[in-house]
Amino acid sequence: MANIEKDMNTKFANDTHRAMSNIVYSASWIKSQFEGILKPYGLSSPQFNILRILRGAKDWLNMHEIKNRMVEKSPNTTRLCDKLVEKELIYRERNEHDKRQVYLKISDKGLNFIKPIDKANETQPMQFLNNITEQEARTLSNILDKLRG
Repeated sequence: MANIEKDMNTKFANDTHRAMSNIVYSASWIKSQFEGILKPYGLSSPQFNILRILRGAKDWLNMHEIKNRMVEKSPNTTRLCDKLVEKELIYRERNEHDKRQVYLKISDKGLNFIKPIDKANETQPMQFLNNITEQEARTLSNILDKLRG
């Protein structure tokens, strides 16, 4: 079984400090595991998040709404979308009345592109999730929700 003290080679002043370090350390570790799934597709996790947001929207969505829905808030959302436009995975249009407003929509190519990623997530789920029960997952999620108030 993993142990934060061993992984970080440190002792913690108290359980609150240990928990905080464990959350940050584990979040980084989980992100790394997920990025390993995305790497063969040439996508970053924020780019994949944008594609999933647009797929769920099923229509045009403005950039502001995409930024609000992202799991990881990114100041580089415009640049991330530029790369997705270059790959023809999404479409971009400016509002004809207000050029500052940008709307995005996933393309058919984008929809087809993320299907095998979804399959990879289903067929080779992050195995570490098997280390906890559904009840433990629910409890963990509830605790994290409680932390954010």
